[in-house]
Amino acid sequence: MYIIRPGEVKHDLIIWSCSCFLRISKCFRRYPPSKRNWIIAGVCFIYLFYVVSQVAYVLPTDRLSEKYKYRRARGILTSRFDDTLQGTTGSPAVQNANVSYNTTPKYNVVYITLKSKRRKPAIIRGTIRPKLRKKSVGKDKRSESTFINEVATGGEEEGKQRQEYHSALSRKSAKNVYYTLKNINPDTRDTESHYSAIRIYSERAPPWFSKGDIEALRFLADCKISGIKEVSFTDDRNVLLFESMTDASANSPGKYNQMGDNAVCQGRCALIKRPLDTSEVFAFHLDRILGLNRSVPTACRRFSFFEDGQPSPVVLWDPTLSPADNEAQSSIRITWGSYQQSLKHKCWHRGIVPKAESGCSSIHHYEWSRLALFDFLLQVYNRLDRNCCGFKPRKEDTCVKLGRHLQCSNPDSVELVHIIHRKHDPRRLVLIDNKGYFDRDEGNLDFKLLEGITELPEHAVSVLRSHRLRERLLQSLFLDEVYWESQGGRQGIEKLIDVIEKRAKVLLTYINAHGIKIIPMSM
Repeated sequence: MYIIRPGEVKHDLIIWSCSCFLRISKCFRRYPPSKRNWIIAGVCFIYLFYVVSQVAYVLPTDRLSEKYKYRRARGILTSRFDDTLQGTTGSPAVQNANVSYNTTPKYNVVYITLKSKRRKPAIIRGTIRPKLRKKSVGKDKRSESTFINEVATGGEEEGKQRQEYHSALSRKSAKNVYYTLKNINPDTRDTESHYSAIRIYSERAPPWFSKGDIEALRFLADCKISGIKEVSFTDDRNVLLFESMTDASANSPGKYNQMGDNAVCQGRCALIKRPLDTSEVFAFHLDRILGLNRSVPTACRRFSFFEDGQPSPVVLWDPTLSPADNEAQSSIRITWGSYQQSLKHKCWHRGIVPKAESGCSSIHHYEWSRLALFDFLLQVYNRLDRNCCGFKPRKEDTCVKLGRHLQCSNPDSVELVHIIHRKHDPRRLVLIDNKGYFDRDEGNLDFKLLEGITELPEHAVSVLRSHRLRERLLQSLFLDEVYWESQGGRQGIEKLIDVIEKRAKVLLTYINAHGIKIIPMSM
């Protein structure tokens, strides 16, 4: 019997495969070159299809199912399991069920994916809201008094209310004019529903907001308005307030409790600003992200009696502010020259009481550093440079209309504006009227706002250096749905953030070039 050994079988297979290969190659050479190329392409395609099918088969199922674990909605990633639990947590079946799963803690209110690099630079032309300006160019240029008149005379009985309004203003003794909203519906949204214009989709808000901030934002955006009041702010300026008598949070103690000033506000109130002042909403969020915490809570809200339904910023009415009934609208009368002297003397630094001849005010030295950094990023010139001496103003700027830009020959006598503090805390500033300008390029920035500043707050500068300013602004501004949509969604918000980031780079370069100290400011 002949026994076949394994080595002989292997040797025969090698000889057979070689002979087959020689025969195929001999036949392949007989074909013309065009047919050879088609055969080679077909073999490569079959091999590629085989490799791809094998890779898809070997791929773990976790990766395939991971993309279905989260769903994207308006730039937010929310868990499908969390959405299911929201409607069923009250049922006994869910409460008794033993569910074991791993979850990661949510540190921020919203998670927005960021592009690594923007392909095209943002272009800001003339205004923050170019779309709305096209609709009503003439309306945007109206003065504040005209804006108040339009609001006061809106509603169904327009002629009757206008007559009552002018007759009330004719009485010199009456400084406060109250408008009931019997015929004016201030908000088209159903206030009884659970819908809120402040969007919070996680267990807690971003860490730069306090509990009082979130409660104040909800009040500004969602409260039921019971009336509108016109208040005489200065001799030539009136402001509009809306009151809410039914808001339950008005009776709760807290930092922003508005009870106690019955002469102006009965209940809880907020200032109604012009639609052109929506940049104050951006300023409030920037203030909280930088850790300055000097501005009053501001949100955006729509009113049905405004033409075109344009959203307007509303600022929380704070009765604790020290009265400012002078022309400069300041609690403290201070000129540019005395301001520069106070920077040199470092008033109230380290708790040292300044000398009488130093000319110091009650404001702490650190407050001017916070103010300068904040105003430079937003280019708010009205406080420190009301005559527009540090940049080239435009024709529509207030300083040009009033001729103040021609008075820059003696800057020491120019009075600072909006220097406000609270009655119980004269050392700290309160930043009001924070209207920023986003249409000023890097070649026309007002560096006079930084004149005399030798120190800046460490926390604010660290945020600018961390390259996370864009991410935090997106997460913060997303809370205010009305403001987010009024700026054109994320695309419009990104353009505004582009401007602030460029100015932040200029500021960091200025810090290095002038040797400005970065120190912690706990005051």
